[in-house]
Amino acid sequence: MPASEAETGTASPAAYEAPVVDKEAAEKCLALAGAKRAKASGEPAKVTVKHVLVKWSGAKNAGDKIQRPREAACLRAIEARDKIREGTDFAEVVKQYSDEPGAATRAGAVGSVSRSDVAKPFADAAFELGINQLSDVVETEFGFHVIFRTE
Repeated sequence: MPASEAETGTASPAAYEAPVVDKEAAEKCLALAGAKRAKASGEPAKVTVKHVLVKWSGAKNAGDKIQRPREAACLRAIEARDKIREGTDFAEVVKQYSDEPGAATRAGAVGSVSRSDVAKPFADAAFELGINQLSDVVETEFGFHVIFRTE
């Protein structure tokens, strides 16, 4: 019997079908996800965060099961962000959208991180957040993230 989505922490196989992508929306998403962020003065040494990670076929460690194009992954991350903004429980969004192995069992928790622990774009976005604040979509070599700072 195959492991369930909740057990594996991966989205359902239907999520890997190549969707029709709105090119204009995808371009806006990619520009947003690639926005440059600067290190702020007086930031803490560590922040505690959780995230949703949406991978695309060329992302680092994506594996063979991830077949979606980069543009579709970005738009899927926007969809996850919007669900959270609308009040959907973060853990539920992680279960539905995150491609990170084991993310569902951790509710997307990354833990307490310093800048050197994570990819630079992730760190830049995470460290600019206030406590209980949600990021916009952020792109790293691993895919597209929606980050929530808890501490």
